Amino acid sequence: MRDVATDLAPTPGQTVGPFYGYALPYPGDAELVAPGRADAVRLHGVVTDGEGAPVPDALLEIWQADPAGAVVARPGSLRRDGWTFTGWGRCATLDDGSYSFTTLRPGRTSDRQAPYVALTVFARGLLDRLQTRIYLPEERPGELAADPLLAALPPERRDTLVATADDDGFRFDLRLQGEDETVFLTHGPARHDR
Repeated sequence: MRDVATDLAPTPGQTVGPFYGYALPYPGDAELVAPGRADAVRLHGVVTDGEGAPVPDALLEIWQADPAGAVVARPGSLRRDGWTFTGWGRCATLDDGSYSFTTLRPGRTSDRQAPYVALTVFARGLLDRLQTRIYLPEERPGELAADPLLAALPPERRDTLVATADDDGFRFDLRLQGEDETVFLTHGPARHDR
């Protein structure tokens, strides 16, 4: 009779990754559009921990509307064809904690909200994913100040959700904890009384 207990490898308990690194990334995962496309933008940055050290094994996922503000509902996000925008992408960080997406500038999904990219972070030591938003520098004066989420934050915390323009596109660094920690969101049940 075989001893099953000695044939099984130990598995992780309450943790996320870095066990996903071999299975979840796929070709073109961070390219929501082709890099050479005329309206493509680069969204990039670095993920750091509470000590300011780079996180080399995080996995980031983004969801966003298209430039017209439409939430894309097309199948096939895992099969990139080079021209269909699906509004979803995934990117693993490199050894220096850096990441990069090629995407489109999102449009407004409602008159009340500034355009944003939804971001989820999976990383070692996290018991659950972290969720936040990335707002790009405003195209219309006052659109960031009028956004309900940004307006609800203390003024000194708002900048942790706003990317900055640079020579390579838009830079958005994530600080998982500590000084200048990125604001992370808690999503609960939908409320219909607003």
